[in-house]
Amino acid sequence: MAELNKEIFGLDVQNHELLKTAYDAYLANSRSSHAKTLKRGEVRGGGKKPWKQKGTGRARFGSTRNPIWRHGGVAFGRTGEENFTKKISKNAKRQAIRQALSLKNADGAIITIATFACPDGKTKETVKMLKDNKIKDDERVLLVVSEKDELVNRATNNLENLKAVRPTYLNVFDLLNADKIIITEKSLPIIEAWLLGKEEA
Repeated sequence: MAELNKEIFGLDVQNHELLKTAYDAYLANSRSSHAKTLKRGEVRGGGKKPWKQKGTGRARFGSTRNPIWRHGGVAFGRTGEENFTKKISKNAKRQAIRQALSLKNADGAIITIATFACPDGKTKETVKMLKDNKIKDDERVLLVVSEKDELVNRATNNLENLKAVRPTYLNVFDLLNADKIIITEKSLPIIEAWLLGKEEA
């Protein structure tokens, strides 16, 4: 097993506020704005006044597409242009990832392997690797590889509980939700350089 840098995998995490902020930011930035409601001017129909202005004893109405009517338009509804993104600084994001890795390492959830070889791109090669590392079928696994090519995609895409990422694509959401994190030895120096700011990712 490769030695893990204590500046990344050995932090003493006392406060989880930064982790919560990074986790929420990931979810917010993943949201889409496809939902859209129709305003009263966009709802089909309602061109005719439902009843005359005076003499009926009822409240005056000009259209059945008024928002307070059934089948009417929606007041202050979704427009499809909402922006849910939450900004978090680069340094804060990397610190949160270091904290997440440290928590997982303290739980014994991080496994390092020499390499992830799948020359034929077969799923069975990945399954064998998981079994060799005593990982159960129902455990969620995050596999960190130095290079993610077509063969790696073919070997991992059909496994429901496994996600393969490159080192610089690590995020708090995937790390905290993984039961096991497998990191290849070639990925470790890339993670170290990225998270400690030794080079631009």
